Amino acid sequence: MFEGQPKGLWSLALANTGERFGYYTMLAVFALFLGENFGFTPGVSSEIYSDFLMLVYFLPVIGGIAADRFGFGKMVTTGIIIMFLGYLLLAVPLGGNWVAIAAMGAALILVSLGTGLFKGNLQVMVGRLYDAPEYADKRDAGFSLFYMAINIGAMFAPTAAIAIMAWAQNSLGVSKADSYHFAFAVACLSLIVSIAIYYAFRSTFSHVLADKKDGQQTTDNGQQKTDELSPAETKERIVCLCLVFAVVIFFWMAFHQNGLTLTFFARDYVQTSADGLQSMMFDVTNLVAAIFIVYALFGIFQSKTMKGRGISFGITAVAAAYLIWQYSNAAALGIEAPIFQQFNPCFVVMLTPVSVALFGWLGKKGKEPTSPCKIGLGMLVAAAAYCLMMVASAGLLAPEQQVAAGADAARVNANWLVSTYLVLTFAELLLSPIGISFVSKVAPPKYAGLMMGLWFAATAIGNKLVAIPGYLWDANWKLPYIWAVLAGICLLSALFIFSIIKKLNKVSK
Repeated sequence: MFEGQPKGLWSLALANTGERFGYYTMLAVFALFLGENFGFTPGVSSEIYSDFLMLVYFLPVIGGIAADRFGFGKMVTTGIIIMFLGYLLLAVPLGGNWVAIAAMGAALILVSLGTGLFKGNLQVMVGRLYDAPEYADKRDAGFSLFYMAINIGAMFAPTAAIAIMAWAQNSLGVSKADSYHFAFAVACLSLIVSIAIYYAFRSTFSHVLADKKDGQQTTDNGQQKTDELSPAETKERIVCLCLVFAVVIFFWMAFHQNGLTLTFFARDYVQTSADGLQSMMFDVTNLVAAIFIVYALFGIFQSKTMKGRGISFGITAVAAAYLIWQYSNAAALGIEAPIFQQFNPCFVVMLTPVSVALFGWLGKKGKEPTSPCKIGLGMLVAAAAYCLMMVASAGLLAPEQQVAAGADAARVNANWLVSTYLVLTFAELLLSPIGISFVSKVAPPKYAGLMMGLWFAATAIGNKLVAIPGYLWDANWKLPYIWAVLAGICLLSALFIFSIIKKLNKVSK
């Protein structure tokens, strides 16, 4: 699974891991911060949250255009610096007055702009690693591994946010509203690590950094790279990409409910404590041990040497012993709403080798689904996730009545929400890394940065639409109806993809 990948993949993935850790530490508590610090209603918080996500994923369009003109490396570095300034401003506790609101707005713009310059361009660089013939058949697997690596940062983010906020309240005596700023400060530190990794291992990917000279695209070693596609082929590819982008909009509308309505659900409707075996999944160290077991089991069966198998077996035994010890000492613990956001990145890391192995096995048999087919399947799985939420929410009170009921309100088992995150992760693995791989493969070379930017623009529109379920929540809709809207949108999107699958398969060959 890890063999035969270009060295630059790991350098770029680790650089992105640091940035994503900071971003998701901030995002894990951001919607709650808006209510706690400024007193905003769920509807207002939804609007700000979705506007921020929209900017984060729309500005890569600008970043892609800038990179096509000035070079990808320069834009990545500039993006990290701008992001750092934004997180630094968020980390300053200014209270809840209009000055604080204005400062927050400025910070969000800086974070969005910096992300726009950094995120898409880094992924274009990853795609260019696979332009070499010896890596061409490893593109989908490479992007899956890249996606897995950056989710390691996201996996620890909720725990880090909760821990740093608790430390600030208990050790420094700050109020809960002010403790959020300490979580935002963690993002500043993560970016320092990210830029250090980027420059320390720059030599492993320097050959893919592009610059524009005399209207021609050249690589750093002076080799010219030309667009060999005809105008008709270029148009066909762009049209097909735009059709995929249209579907991606609705996936991200559904998926990014994790920081909004699913977090509201965790806060208001899910059990507030756990014990025994169930409590173990809320400790991130146990999740890490489970991940080690998954990877070690692959090592046992895939290693080519007895030494490799022995090491893998030893890791499995140690991780299993740790989990047994943890279970023997398991105690009841409180469950805070942001902690549920650790499950999606955890499942991404845990399931990526399973996904890569499964599709590798199907590929050897000539039965691996095409990238467009995987995207369609991803939409179907996302629809299934919200069908699960409909079942979980049956019979529950509407949001206003739930809050009014207070301690007497009925709450559901946490396993429902964890299971929903698991199903959404299956959908994400089918759609997100595969979609990015599809864009990097199909995009006309001279528009590579722009097309990757448009992928994120589609994500941006989806993130703006994230607010719609938030408004339905604010309008006191019954929960099954909110989830039904999301399930229906995902199902219709899947049907659309399968209706144009032949056209998409043609350009991806």
